[in-house]
Amino acid sequence: MEIILKYFKDLTPTQIEQFSKLQELYQDWNLKINVVSRKDIDELYLRHVLHSLAIAKVVQFKPRSKVMDVGTGGGFPGIPLAILFPETQFHLVDSIGKKIKVVNEVVAGLGLTNVKTSNCRVEEIKDTYDFIVSRAVAQMETFVGWTKGRIAKKQNHDLKNGILYLKGGDLSEELKLYTSATIYDLPDFFDEDFYETKKVVHLGMKYKA
Repeated sequence: MEIILKYFKDLTPTQIEQFSKLQELYQDWNLKINVVSRKDIDELYLRHVLHSLAIAKVVQFKPRSKVMDVGTGGGFPGIPLAILFPETQFHLVDSIGKKIKVVNEVVAGLGLTNVKTSNCRVEEIKDTYDFIVSRAVAQMETFVGWTKGRIAKKQNHDLKNGILYLKGGDLSEELKLYTSATIYDLPDFFDEDFYETKKVVHLGMKYKA
């Protein structure tokens, strides 16, 4: 938990309490349904929670904006971001039912009221969003195909509506089709060695009706 307070110093008492509960909730649910690797559960705040919050170093989501987390798995990056931005609406989507079950239980355990979930493929979602977030669930070209038509027309942020993708390694080949993509290196935000090769990729997307 100290690592969260190191980089996010202005948390409310409620947010501190919610972040503090994550370890116990995930440890408990992970024994029943394995959504986080055994190794990672011991380093939940470094490898999952803070990693998710890297997106908040790129953009501050506005109140009443809408964000969809595609392939949320155990709820990352969506749940940490929902704690940090309680007035933003988050929609967490995963095609694997047992993962959404864990997400629902964690959301209930935290008392989050700004999260809804769907157990389905993203192609089945008809709504539009200011941003679509994810943690490396597919190659960018595949991901862009999945999420086509889900970006809202109205701009509410200085950063253009689109995809915010947590990725690692050399992305030059994967992003060569996307010359407008902006890469944010996580060592610019976080000191820990874990983030040495990790990045947030922002890809502004045009609205398509």
